[in-house]
Amino acid sequence: MKRPNLLFIMYDQQRYDCVEMSGMNPVKTPNLARIADGGVFFEKAYTPIPVCVPARNALFSGRRPEAYGGLWNPHIVFPIHGMEDDCYSWTRDIRDSGYNTAYIGLWEADSHKQPSDYGFNSYIGRSDINKLVNEKHSGIQWKNGYFGEPSPIPLEHSYTHQVARLACEKLEELHEAGQPWYLHLDNPEPHLPCRPSAPFDTMYNPDELPAWGSIGETFENKPYIQHQQLINWELENRTWENDWKYTAAMYYGIISQYDDAVGRILNKLDELGETENTIIVYVTDHGDLCGGHRLIDKHYNMYEDITHVPMAVRWDGRIKPNRFTGFVSSMLDLPPTIMGLMGLPVPNGVFQGKDLSPELLAGDSSDGREYAVSTYNGQQFGLYCERMIVGEHYKYVWNLTDIDELYDLKNDPHELTNLIRNESLAPVLSELREKLYHELERCGDPIIRWNKAQLLSGRKLTDH
Repeated sequence: MKRPNLLFIMYDQQRYDCVEMSGMNPVKTPNLARIADGGVFFEKAYTPIPVCVPARNALFSGRRPEAYGGLWNPHIVFPIHGMEDDCYSWTRDIRDSGYNTAYIGLWEADSHKQPSDYGFNSYIGRSDINKLVNEKHSGIQWKNGYFGEPSPIPLEHSYTHQVARLACEKLEELHEAGQPWYLHLDNPEPHLPCRPSAPFDTMYNPDELPAWGSIGETFENKPYIQHQQLINWELENRTWENDWKYTAAMYYGIISQYDDAVGRILNKLDELGETENTIIVYVTDHGDLCGGHRLIDKHYNMYEDITHVPMAVRWDGRIKPNRFTGFVSSMLDLPPTIMGLMGLPVPNGVFQGKDLSPELLAGDSSDGREYAVSTYNGQQFGLYCERMIVGEHYKYVWNLTDIDELYDLKNDPHELTNLIRNESLAPVLSELREKLYHELERCGDPIIRWNKAQLLSGRKLTDH
């Protein structure tokens, strides 16, 4: 039997509710829908950690970054190391099994090692792609900072479409080589600042966009750090009508722009006759607030805006198209699932995720996880640890040094009302705390070493 190829497409800071497949907001992503509709779209995929580098650590190791100290992005304030030298990576196994491997784009998995250390035979990095963009368009004076603005760079010269061009050239090269191949694309969009080119810069009328449901956030009964972020980012006076709707229009625009780039890559795959024998994976590291809860970027919260992510896997003729309704830990469950789909042996005791390949091949859309867990360890404004568990009805956030959070996602999907003091929900809270503890213990999270009693009891000064 011919071994399948692997096309892995990853984007940065993509909200779940801003792809067509979610059916939630008016963003046009027909090419991402080609992947999802032709395979499995995961309705409840969650990032194990909503920070760029640690999320990629989790992807390439198949383990929670806390297990080996990959806690946050390096060189922001506090230094941090990436994966250990002897840490297993499934991408090396793919290369060693005879695959021709290539990497194009953003390399943020490890600041001390290169893609070649992770099993990639060739690499075109972000600096190489930026050089191509800047050859004809250097010296642009951007005026709106992180809040985004239209780009004067023609679409064909833009970063998104330079990646698409390079990917199509690489696909031709891999096809001609005749070996099974693995092409990994990691792109910085729609990470702020969003700067779409024409025609995507005017594709969305800010006055016609629905406001985020959480735009009325008051931070009442919420952790202090969330309100403090308004000060840190100087966001106190920004409103939807005067400010955020314009940022959202740029966010929507760059999403549709990169979707167009994905379409070109998928068309090249069709042209080469490789689609049927290629496993196509689409995922993002985490989401983006983009004005949700009146905040920007990510950090210091566990809202759906940044933890709930879009994810899809397509393999024509093998994976039956459906929508997967069980919970999934995106970066943890993908490595063993990919290995399972490719028929490669999965090492015992290495991955902390679940191999979902039997369910995908059988068309079972529900047998995932009962809950999803996400973690956070602080970033540029200082250290702040929190751990989240989310289920069908409720989300619990354990904030180690502040008030905890409990949200009823069915009745309060925008997470505006913290129910942590609601005594009638004490049994729910106790169950979530117990399940969170066991998941953190299973994955070797050191935070519970000295804090087990606090997590299980929920006892804090703020309760008195």
